[in-house]
Formats: sequence, structure tokens, C-alpha cells
Amino acid sequence: MEFLTEYGLFLAKAVTVVVAIAIIVGIASELSGRGKKADKGHIAISKLNEFVDEMRDTLQHTVFSSEQQKAEKKKRKQQEKERKKSTEEESKKRVFVLSFKGDISASESSELKEAITAVLSVAQESDEVVVKLESPGGAVHGYGLAASQLDRIRNKNIPLTICVDKVAASGGYMMACVGDRILSAPFAMIGSIGVIGQLPNFSKLLKKHDVEFEQHTAGDYKRTLTMFGENTDEDRAKFREDLQQIHDQFKHYVAERRPQLDIEKVATGEVWLGTQALALGLVDEVKTSDEYLTSQLDTADLYEVSFEHKKRIQERLGLAAAAGVEKGVTGVLQRIAGNRFFS
Repeated sequence: MEFLTEYGLFLAKAVTVVVAIAIIVGIASELSGRGKKADKGHIAISKLNEFVDEMRDTLQHTVFSSEQQKAEKKKRKQQEKERKKSTEEESKKRVFVLSFKGDISASESSELKEAITAVLSVAQESDEVVVKLESPGGAVHGYGLAASQLDRIRNKNIPLTICVDKVAASGGYMMACVGDRILSAPFAMIGSIGVIGQLPNFSKLLKKHDVEFEQHTAGDYKRTLTMFGENTDEDRAKFREDLQQIHDQFKHYVAERRPQLDIEKVATGEVWLGTQALALGLVDEVKTSDEYLTSQLDTADLYEVSFEHKKRIQERLGLAAAAGVEKGVTGVLQRIAGNRFFS
């Protein structure tokens, strides 16, 4: 036990030294970079066709005999010659693949915006945009903005396909419904068209310890429910009214983009698996993103597009800690909500 204690103290000291050095390096880097043009980020593009070809060639080189490799190479040349001949009169379709992994605040919206801006500068109506979407939902304003970014693609009459491999619930489904088509993996979680608002109240605890709480507002409904003061029935009624208004707008948004839905049937806050969602009309096809994209490799040029910005060392140091804290907070909130999704 004494050894473990000493070892733990040693590790703590080592971590402290490493963090201190990193902070010093970060400050020095920041100071040396002052006066230079700020890095606003850049678009990263990779051609998925070439990536898949490289993987196939590597595997064939390992498992095929020399004769098989020669035969396969000859076969591919013939296929490529036929494809070029068949597409001489018309240009090859382009598919732009974007990704969005949502958190509570939809913080990737800014990167999504830049990627969409880049794609729209070159995409034509004959092309297609595929968004690989994963989100359990979050803040209303954050996901409303993210969905509006996808609306930009739809408004340009460029086909938009949304692929959901894991989850598109609540605010995530608000984004998904913008697509001309929604593809879902069989066990992806879809739906949760509802709104939730909750907060603890510590007024009794404060009274027990003789702590007074004051809150002053101008406007009858500047603040309704509060964490520290006593809540009234009028406050609760107003809070529920606000939630209902948001839910009504949410339903209208979904119904406008997917008119084939029985919106009252699906806007109950429930979540369905992909196969169930297909029967309800929430998605158009049960298929994974990989299956859909690989099926187009022979007929289209696939480009994966993302926006990346250079993170300062302070940001890089804080990313892991922030992700851990957010994961913990999200877990607690979901348990409080009975594992319901946010919107």
C-alpha cells in the first residue's frame, strides 16, 4: 500500500510537470505567433475511390497468386476502358461526402457551414451531397442552425442524402429530415420528435441552511422556473407553454420537409429502430452509409470534404478534459431524464 501511495504521488508530480511544460510551450508559441496572419482553417478533401482502390490492391497483392493478380489487373483495365467509353458524352457524377457528429450544443455547426459553402461553390444539380449524421440531439437553437445549413443544399436543388448509422434523434432528426432521402442502419435510433426542459430546485435546501436568494427581473416572463427560488404554478404553466410552442414548430418543420409522415403519430418523443422507422416513413431505406457509398464507386467520383482549423495548444490540451466532462454531464442528464434524448 505504501508503494502504491508513493507511485501515485510520483505519477501526479510527473503529470504536473508535463502539463506545466506544455503550458509554457503554448504561451511561448502564442507570443511568437503574434502579428502573424491568423489561421482561419482550410478545406480538406480526399477522393474515396482512390482510397478504396489502394486497400483492394494491397489485399489482392497479399492473397492473390501472380497469375490471379495479372488476370485481375487485365480485367480492371478492360472495365475502366468500357466505363470511359460509356461516359464520354456526359460527365461523371460527383458525390460530396460530409460528416456531422453532434453534441449537446451542435458545436460542429461552424465546420459544417464552411464545408457546405465550399461544396456549393462547385456542386451542380447533377451531383449529390451525402451527410453522414450522428446525433442524439441537443439545444434547440444549435440544432436549428445546423438544420438551416443543410437547407442551403436543398434550396440549391442539389440532391441531399442523409445517412444515419447510429442515431439521429430529436435535434438530430431535425437535421435528417432536410434530406431528400434518409438512409438508416437497421439498429440506428431514429425519431424522438419532442422537447424536454428540466432543472433542479434548491430552494428548500437553501432555506434549511438560512440562505436567502433574491432575483429581480423586468418583464413578467423574463425568468420562469428558477433553480434557487420558489417556483409557482404560473411559472410552471408558462414554462410548459414555451415547450409546447417549440414542439409545434419542430413538428411543422418536419412535416414541411416530409409531408408523407403522419406527424401526430410520430411526434410523440418516441425513438424507433431503423426498421421500425422505415415502416413509419421516418426514413426511406434501411442501408448503412458504407453500403450506399461503395455501391457508387464504379459510377461516380466520391469526395470526402471537411473543414479543419488549426487548434491552439491550449485548445488541444483542453479537448480531452472537455470531452470527458461533457460525456459525464450528458450521462447524468440522460439518467435524470430517463434516458430520453434532448432537443
